[in-house]
Amino acid sequence: MDDADLRLLIDLHRDAARQGPGSDAETARALDLARIDRAAPLRVADIGCGTGASTLALARLLPAAEITAVDLLPAFIEGLGARLARAGVAERVRPLCRSMDDLPFADAQFDLLWSEGAIYNLGFERGVEQWRRYLRPGGVLAVSEITWTTASRPPEVQAHWVADYPEIDTAAAKLAVLERHGYAPIGYLVLPESCWEAHYYRPLRDRFAAFLARHAGDERARAIVAAEEAEMALYAQYGAFYSYGFYVARRL
Repeated sequence: MDDADLRLLIDLHRDAARQGPGSDAETARALDLARIDRAAPLRVADIGCGTGASTLALARLLPAAEITAVDLLPAFIEGLGARLARAGVAERVRPLCRSMDDLPFADAQFDLLWSEGAIYNLGFERGVEQWRRYLRPGGVLAVSEITWTTASRPPEVQAHWVADYPEIDTAAAKLAVLERHGYAPIGYLVLPESCWEAHYYRPLRDRFAAFLARHAGDERARAIVAAEEAEMALYAQYGAFYSYGFYVARRL
């Protein structure tokens, strides 16, 4: 992807609540799975926060927590600052524009590391291995990751996802990765269809017309919309075979 394509993708997604499948309800479910004290003064990092849907949910669900919200894209971090102010939680959340593979954190700095739909930018195994040092012993990692939800699947969807993200695998394989890198898995849940259709694809479709109008005649913009539509069609046909899995584990 070159800079022109990246600028277009930022323009398409910068005003969105979410840049991938998810929901506030599933964030809360994953937090329940973590079995942490919500009233405690936790130190939390939300890595790859995008425009901040998960950050805002965590700030609401963890009223005593101090949260560092990290994303590589300045446009997303700037928008997050305004959202935090409107929600009245700006004093407890520090937005940070930084790459997730170059984090300025100290060893054992955090009680909870959170990342929804973003760890694929590093790769699941590399991410859980690199980020472990930032968790205190006994701290919790919670990440969502594209996952096969069946033992076998049609060759068309298999070929698509293996080409797009070779680390896609079953939940059993992902849990084994966590165990191999010094975590004790606590639990796993699968994002339901509503996280894809109602909370991500439908709002994305609703933005296409204005996006194409802003970039009238731009073949790159049309190609981006076509790629998004192809992804939606793939999910409509094969969504029974994959989703995001939410993995929650404790650092040993």
